[in-house]
Amino acid sequence: MRALHVLKDTFFGLDPVQKQLLIGSAVAAGGILAYLVHKGRQIKTVPLGEGWWGAGEKPQLEDDKIYPFQVQTTDEEIRDLYERIDKTRYTDPLEDSGFQYGFNSTYLKTVVSYWRHKFDWKKQVALLNKYPHFKTKIEGLDVHFIHVRPPHRENQKVLPLMLVHGWPGSFFEFYKILPLLTQNQEGVAFEVICPSIPGYGFSEAPHKQGFDSLAAARIFLTLMERLGFSQFYLQGGDWGSLVTTNMAQMKPQNVKGLHLNMCMSTRGFKVLLSLIIGPYLPFLVGLSREDVRRMFPYMEKNVWNILKESGYMHIQATKPDTAGCGLNSSPVGLAAYLLEKFSTWTDMNNRDLEDGGLERKFSLDDLLTNVMIYWTTGSIVSSMRFYKENFKSNPDNRVDGKTPIYVPTGLAAFPAELLHCPKSWAQIRYRNICSYTFMPRGGHFAAFEEPQLVASDIAQFVRKVEKL
Repeated sequence: MRALHVLKDTFFGLDPVQKQLLIGSAVAAGGILAYLVHKGRQIKTVPLGEGWWGAGEKPQLEDDKIYPFQVQTTDEEIRDLYERIDKTRYTDPLEDSGFQYGFNSTYLKTVVSYWRHKFDWKKQVALLNKYPHFKTKIEGLDVHFIHVRPPHRENQKVLPLMLVHGWPGSFFEFYKILPLLTQNQEGVAFEVICPSIPGYGFSEAPHKQGFDSLAAARIFLTLMERLGFSQFYLQGGDWGSLVTTNMAQMKPQNVKGLHLNMCMSTRGFKVLLSLIIGPYLPFLVGLSREDVRRMFPYMEKNVWNILKESGYMHIQATKPDTAGCGLNSSPVGLAAYLLEKFSTWTDMNNRDLEDGGLERKFSLDDLLTNVMIYWTTGSIVSSMRFYKENFKSNPDNRVDGKTPIYVPTGLAAFPAELLHCPKSWAQIRYRNICSYTFMPRGGHFAAFEEPQLVASDIAQFVRKVEKL
């Protein structure tokens, strides 16, 4: 009280000019403080930017119509494939090497024999055309997507959902999950859009340098706007997780929820502390027993395993055109390069098996259909360039690497994913995690491997967000 009296006497002892200066300073200070508080509460976003990836100069007007598209093939295309397969030269594998040196050539001959004599590409083309395909021109590129609406039912809430694939996958990864998502689940069904990332499959490849995940995100936001969706859900794994995250960072007001089956957050003191204390006192650093089981010993399960499995990434992030030249000319080389990932990334223990465990989770028809999407479109090189564009600089220093994600987020942590990200780590970037599920089985290609598990987790996440 005495201090207040002193301040009061001091204030009234000032002359009028001094009083005005003091009051003005106080008001200014209050205004600055209010602005800083307001700014701190604002959701930070990633700038949309702009781009043009077509060949040549950008025209004044761009056709924004959406056109139906069908996958097609010809006898000549199939004949050329067979001729190239028949001319393949094989190298004998080392004894008892399994998949430790890459795709085992003994089993590769089995796969190629099936491809050459039993696989029916025309039948698979008909399967691909089971769902409606479309193309539309965005930023100079023909962007391919499938658009699947649920059957009409009474008292059903239909929510738009975009699914985004990664490498070495394609939109075909989602074919088994589509009927699960479009069916009524406790009054909710999804209207699903599955685009092909430009440079993958039937989406046109960029003609200019610099096409990264931010550019893909912007294009897909334009696609959703063009389809008439002002609010929607997103789901992704691999590159799809980064692209959909970028979409949520750019236009959080349009993204009702973000569901991921892969996320990474490995920076900061919190992560370092978890690595030191986590194996002994996990509860002190926000880790569960399941986190500990999946993560430790850390050097073995994370550092060494990733070093063993990331050689492809270093090649594709530096000289994709060199490696891609051979893959684009040899269908068998392409199959070995792609299918090796469907072996190891599904379960690291598959490296010890001569057949790579490939047919434990996938049929050869499904695997070869994905390979044929790359082969017939000649898109392996452009798909590999996506690594080069995204790793031209340190991803952590990009604007999206420094911008938190505030939209409602659901994470599905599969036990055989390449890297495990605990919820406490994910919260460093994803600030509004509504759902975090330890999945009982499955690896990197979640929707392809375990469509029912993924569909159920998406549905429960969306019900939480919608408060149903």
